[in-house]
Amino acid sequence: MEWRTKPGQPVITVDNLGIEFLRGRKRKLSLREMVYRGGTSHDKETFWALRNISFEVGRGEAVGLVGGNGGGKSTLLKMIAGTLLPDEGKAQVREGVAPLIELTGGFIGELSARENVYLTAGLHGMSNDQIDERFDQIIDFAGPQVRDGVDKPFRHFSSGMQVRLGFAVITCLDEPIILVDEVLAVGDKGFREKCYQRMEALLEQGRTLFLVSHSEGDLKRFCTRGLYLKGGELAADGSMDDILEQYNVDIMSE
Repeated sequence: MEWRTKPGQPVITVDNLGIEFLRGRKRKLSLREMVYRGGTSHDKETFWALRNISFEVGRGEAVGLVGGNGGGKSTLLKMIAGTLLPDEGKAQVREGVAPLIELTGGFIGELSARENVYLTAGLHGMSNDQIDERFDQIIDFAGPQVRDGVDKPFRHFSSGMQVRLGFAVITCLDEPIILVDEVLAVGDKGFREKCYQRMEALLEQGRTLFLVSHSEGDLKRFCTRGLYLKGGELAADGSMDDILEQYNVDIMSE
């Protein structure tokens, strides 16, 4: 595998990152205002979902991101993935990314499972020959139900089968950075353990992990470093155990 960063260079750099969202607020208009303003009007206001966010992630680090609901965790992950653009600062990623965010977001319902595997892996830079070599491994990981329906339209799969196939495809990629948003605990108990073992195997290969999760068990199992988002800003950066302790103290005091 070819690494693109120089020795000692961080693979993720987030510098003064901020994103501003528009929040619409409608008020009732008088008849006079409707006549002169053309019917409707909206007062517009904005708010900063995230601001002044700066940190670096080195190659091979396993970082967990914690914070309350609506605190900007998924928004930050999407900006690192490049699917959301910041209004301030930048998020620079120097190596390829395997995004375990919306596992089936890029799958097409009318295509078969087989066709979706080739499409998704191909969009991440794998050649048809490489996909041929890994196809059976992908389908075996997804499970016998997926194999039985591999040439049926993807939309006929249950939601569980769809997620299992998505996880199997994304984790077969050679991308050195793995971005995860609350998708490790998918499927039944047996499949969840397969997912955990796959993640541990990827980390043993030296992959970099950036994990968003509310599960303390997952965060402690996979991550050594933690980031804590609070009020749209980075409140703390330290060991995973220390960050979880601080987060839990804040929750109890609210």
